Amino acid sequence: MTRSAGVSTRVSYAPVTLPMFAPWSRRSRARDVLYALALAAACRGERKPGAAARVAAPDTEPRPDGRNIYAATGVGRLAPAAAAARPLVYVPNLRDGTVTVIDPRRYRVLRTFPTGALPQHVVPSYDLTTLWVANNRGNSLTPIDPVTGREGPSVPVADPYNMYFTPDGRFAIVVAERRRRLDFRDAKTMALVQSIPVQCRGVDHMEFAADGRFAIATCEFSGRLVKVDLATRTVTGYLMLDPGGLDSTAMPQDIRSAPDGRTFFVADMKANGVFLVDPEAFRRIGFIATGRGTHGIYPSRDGRLMYVTNRGWNTTAGGRRGPGSISVLDPRTRRIVATWPVPGGGSPDMGNVSADGRELWVSGRYDDEVYVFDTGTGRLTHRIPVGREPHGLCVWPQPGRYSLGHTGNMR
Repeated sequence: MTRSAGVSTRVSYAPVTLPMFAPWSRRSRARDVLYALALAAACRGERKPGAAARVAAPDTEPRPDGRNIYAATGVGRLAPAAAAARPLVYVPNLRDGTVTVIDPRRYRVLRTFPTGALPQHVVPSYDLTTLWVANNRGNSLTPIDPVTGREGPSVPVADPYNMYFTPDGRFAIVVAERRRRLDFRDAKTMALVQSIPVQCRGVDHMEFAADGRFAIATCEFSGRLVKVDLATRTVTGYLMLDPGGLDSTAMPQDIRSAPDGRTFFVADMKANGVFLVDPEAFRRIGFIATGRGTHGIYPSRDGRLMYVTNRGWNTTAGGRRGPGSISVLDPRTRRIVATWPVPGGGSPDMGNVSADGRELWVSGRYDDEVYVFDTGTGRLTHRIPVGREPHGLCVWPQPGRYSLGHTGNMR
């Protein structure tokens, strides 16, 4: 695979304000008309007299299939609750039991505060009003007020490795990894509603169908996926990613949907690449090699590219670390269009694309630092020291109408 310094993905954006809607409200016909007019103006490149001509935002351009589940997460499309937030980056440090807060404009650490034991991910709530720190061993969630960036008293919750939200916003789904279950909780109070046991080890990350009917979760230590019907809250099946042999080469981590919702991409740390899965038929349909220790997947602001983190840790090679890199994947052509190495080596893990789409922020899991990549050039611009074993960092605010959880699975 040819290495490239990066691909330019930046464009200029039309100065058109698109109406934002709270996820819990219904659009009136009048608002739909206003939205359509604003969208049409953006696509035509209309502007105010005297304003410089600009190219329309990518997420407003028509697509061949007419679908893009990331259309509401384009540059500048902040919901009111997100727009009120203080721009900060939150980094959970597993081994320290802390969260480090970074100023993304000055690239410097502002402070570090204690949480419960083994904080894994910082998760935006469905309504974007709270950031939850999932304290895995601490059996708690620590809330952060995104307006002030300050933490509040922790809420008791059993085994929160990760957390997601159903597309209707009713339930938080706490991924209880050690207990091998998915806990459906009230999204506001976190009161337990129902626990769903799963017959697989290491349930980790989730992705949702475009129409919200089901979710698919990865099972890291079983080499398979589990599919859950969200209406009945029941498991409907399992899928082995590598069915041949006793020593499976599969160790799935992150999972994200293609913009059209027809393909799910599954980052696999042991296979060193991305499995392609048909979510409806629930079957494996392909594989794309990326790099050693493939771990996280993050769509660009227009959804036309996916940034895949290669953590560099390969369990099949006796635990040896590779150099660490970012693979830039085109989900439409299913090709790697660029590879961004970490100069001198590193371990890029979990993170986010910045609100303006210009930067990719990821934790350096085994190097106790945070990496910042320029998405236009692929160049690593900053390395920021943090605590021990940083994991699921969250860049906030992010565009989108609502959050489906993790570090910012926005729709």
